[in-house]
Amino acid sequence: MSTAKLVLEDGKVFDGAAYGALGQTLGEIVFATGMTGYQETLTDPSYAGQIVVQTAPHIGITGVNTRDQESNRIWVSGYVVREPSRIVSNFRAERSLDDELQDNFVVGISGIDTRALTRHIRSLGAMRAGIFSGPRADQPIDRLLEIVKEAPEMSGLSLSSTVTTPDTYEVPHMGQFVGRVAILDLGIKRSTIDHMINRGLVVTVLPASANIDTVLAAQPDAVFFSNGPGDPSASEAQVRLLRQILERRIPFFGICFGNQLLGRALGFDTYKLAFGHRGINQPILDRTTGRVEVTAHNHGFAVRVPGGEAGEEVLSPAGFGKVRVSHINLNDDCVEGLECIDIPAFSVQYHPEAAAGPHDSNYLFDRLTTMITTRRGAN
Repeated sequence: MSTAKLVLEDGKVFDGAAYGALGQTLGEIVFATGMTGYQETLTDPSYAGQIVVQTAPHIGITGVNTRDQESNRIWVSGYVVREPSRIVSNFRAERSLDDELQDNFVVGISGIDTRALTRHIRSLGAMRAGIFSGPRADQPIDRLLEIVKEAPEMSGLSLSSTVTTPDTYEVPHMGQFVGRVAILDLGIKRSTIDHMINRGLVVTVLPASANIDTVLAAQPDAVFFSNGPGDPSASEAQVRLLRQILERRIPFFGICFGNQLLGRALGFDTYKLAFGHRGINQPILDRTTGRVEVTAHNHGFAVRVPGGEAGEEVLSPAGFGKVRVSHINLNDDCVEGLECIDIPAFSVQYHPEAAAGPHDSNYLFDRLTTMITTRRGAN
């Protein structure tokens, strides 16, 4: 078995065994706390540019299958696990995780203390890192550290063009027709599209470079901005597009990256979290219903709404009327949702479509259909 090294930009080094493909990979190192759903994590475009640490100690027992993929490839830059499963034991499995990583040229490392690594990231924050295996691991540590520090930082990084669809495509609705939604693909997950078409919505998926004319050509009853990777402050073109959508009073719903872009379109700032929220166990308060929901997350940035975190209605600095923070994270009071009072727009920072669970927040797609039917009825 080949050796491997995980090198963090602060000089911390973890020695382990090669897992997946042999070679070298660089990215921002983050941890994901889900006990299940590793395949959904690996194929989530929001993880582009990141080396993902699984805090669950045993990974790979259920193998992988085509149905559970959130996209057509693995997007993580690297993968870190403590104990890879030696066997695959699930009736839905089509291949092993190890083979899948090798086929997708994903460099990983196993056999390290992921608990200690996670505590290190929690203490010092997400940072650049590199995994080196095979002959690459034999280089001097000083040289490996130099390579890591040459990698780009996530702050200021735009990745939408990397993960988006190259061409516009349409997905037909299931059951009774309800309306049409234009999706700006910033790293869309298949389960998001499934939720929409299963509610009678015809979906038109547009590249991240789409302009207002392209959006309007889809004749949407609503516009949706998807999840995705990168720094929202580096997505000014998408923010300008969203402002044009809001000015036309077209109903809008956004999740994750889409929530951050709504915040910036409304005139608020975004900022980088120390180590982000990634996993399937974040407690969120929905101020509309008063319910606390367990939710799935994958974000390293958040929206700052001065005064809104306390539940007050605040004015949009960009002139879109009143806004309220509709959802907050009960772990750290982070803004997790926005609702516009004077225009038909709302968003959440987490993932209501979470295929691996939990499913507490699926109802948000029903809010979207209600917004659409209300608008169609008014017209």
